[in-house]
Amino acid sequence: MNEGLAGAGATEGPAVRNTEPEALANLAAVLRLCQAGRLQCSAKTSRPSAATVRAVAGVLVAGDFYPDDAIAAFAWPLLLQAGGLARLNGSRLALTPKGRRALGQPAHEVIRDIWQRWPRHAPIDELSRVEQIKGQKAAAVLSAAGPRREAATAAIRHCPPGEWAGVDGLFTTLRRHEHRLTVARSERALWKLYIVDPEYGSLGYDGYHDFRVLEGRYVLAVLFEYAATLGLIDVEYVAPAQARDDFRHMWGADWLDALSRYDGLGAVRLTALGAYACGLASEYAPPAPPVAERALEVLPNLDVVVLGDLPAADRLLLDAFATRGSDRVWTLSAPSLLAAADAGHPPRELAGFLADRAVHGVPPVVQTLMDDVEARLQRVRDLGLHRVVECADVQTATLLAADRTLRGLCTRIGDRHLLIEPTGEAKARAALLRLGHPLGPPS
Repeated sequence: MNEGLAGAGATEGPAVRNTEPEALANLAAVLRLCQAGRLQCSAKTSRPSAATVRAVAGVLVAGDFYPDDAIAAFAWPLLLQAGGLARLNGSRLALTPKGRRALGQPAHEVIRDIWQRWPRHAPIDELSRVEQIKGQKAAAVLSAAGPRREAATAAIRHCPPGEWAGVDGLFTTLRRHEHRLTVARSERALWKLYIVDPEYGSLGYDGYHDFRVLEGRYVLAVLFEYAATLGLIDVEYVAPAQARDDFRHMWGADWLDALSRYDGLGAVRLTALGAYACGLASEYAPPAPPVAERALEVLPNLDVVVLGDLPAADRLLLDAFATRGSDRVWTLSAPSLLAAADAGHPPRELAGFLADRAVHGVPPVVQTLMDDVEARLQRVRDLGLHRVVECADVQTATLLAADRTLRGLCTRIGDRHLLIEPTGEAKARAALLRLGHPLGPPS
């Protein structure tokens, strides 16, 4: 079997992707890409931009499943959002505190958490990616996405461990056991869904809304775009064009090469990571991490030179701490390290990275620079957001600051201002109300 497809129209036999090791490596690369501010999604739909899809595709260790149609590269920004690892700030995707912590956590634990959160927090309805099925945006047409999503994910739990399962066999099992897996909200709603033409191609006609056509395409999207991207299933697939003929009898189908970009998925195999993420296994033994190649030369002039191949995630880390002068040279400086620290990257993170990869170790002058910046970070500390209360006069401020309840919840600043601790704001408001000085609703 081929390990990849030459293109969307390839005619070779099925390709096989063992996704587990890919996903464990891709998670770190995509998190780094997000950390670098390189991911953008629509503020309205949460869908990644074309530039973001290209950027993600560029860091995937084995590339996307198809070279000309994004699947994993489209899914990763959505998975970060669903997992609570990133959130939109305008149109830019930024790591949350949870996402920053994830960079130092075992990848399999992060992936399990993403998969467990995904059915309830996925930003889009996966059926929207089956663009040939029109009418999805009409009112009261589609069933609730959450229950349908959870029912579709049950396909993984029905896979025999370690064995390949054909997707058509999974369709039969799901149809028998997962009654929540219904795409249309009602029989009447089926008439609003169609291919090519809303009248002649309506899915309301007998034989036009077969399980494989509608629910089956939804399951293929869930399995190929999300479960495979996270390394939960290995996949066997071909190019989507002409891969399935279960929709050929429908009006207008003669003009379609495929009903979805996922039509080429033929079989799946549950991975050890998938069994762990789905709760079928209580433990997971990750493969031994590859020994980091010592491919860097750290010079006394503060240059970091790449001597061999460097993974995309490692290049992104160097971008965070240093100024790139060329494709193989980065330059460290106090301003670059301070800027990295301000963005949430402490020098100790760089120190560990260089210690693992530097051919001849880290020169003393570089270590001194990192130590100096690390020491500066200890001299100031962010205490978070506090609420400042301004009093009309000194007497009122003195009275409030002396109150038995308030004095443990606030700090007096100058003559007329009180600084309220964030964790005690609710109690402070109650105390102020009791004393006859309500603050009003929180702003």
